[in-house]
Amino acid sequence: MSRVPAVVARARIAVGAAVILILVSTYLQGVGGQNPFDFFGYFTNLTSLLSAILLIVLGSIGAQKRPAPRWAAAVRGVAVACMLIVSVIYNVLVPGTGAAPPWVSAVLHIVFPAALLLDWICVGDRAPLPWRNLWVVLPYPLVWIAVVLVRGATDGWVPYGFLLPERGGGALVATIAGLLAALLASGALVWLLSRIPLRAERRGRPIVP
Repeated sequence: MSRVPAVVARARIAVGAAVILILVSTYLQGVGGQNPFDFFGYFTNLTSLLSAILLIVLGSIGAQKRPAPRWAAAVRGVAVACMLIVSVIYNVLVPGTGAAPPWVSAVLHIVFPAALLLDWICVGDRAPLPWRNLWVVLPYPLVWIAVVLVRGATDGWVPYGFLLPERGGGALVATIAGLLAALLASGALVWLLSRIPLRAERRGRPIVP
């Protein structure tokens, strides 16, 4: 596994830290509720937080001039796939419905997913992901969905209207199936991109001297 340039490592740390600061600031302003379980019950907020932490970890490893660990490629791939879904659902299906300030929504739903995708495409510290492991994009969203459904059935709180219990079991099953299918499609795109060699690799040169 190749090492990344120092500028990439620093950029990952900076982007990750900026996203965490935005999330903390938004939470302290009371957007999305003062209950942290409500605030991070939103898939956007939770996935952005976890992805930002991953960027900081990978950036710190790169800053020490060490290659990324073997597990990092799959975890990074899952993060990119999930953030792509965050971007598509918000911008295509439910645009402008968030309670956060417009600039925060733009960062979390457009800028950050685009940065993760660009990092995935352009930075080659990841091996091609095997297709037999595509299923790894599902456990994290499934756990999130399970928690949301339990909360919806008990305390009545759900982060998104399309997961409200009163929509009925059939509608919920169809919605969840659609979300999981979209995640698999997003994951397939990310897996495919991991198999496209970078220009430096095609020319037989290492990514980092």
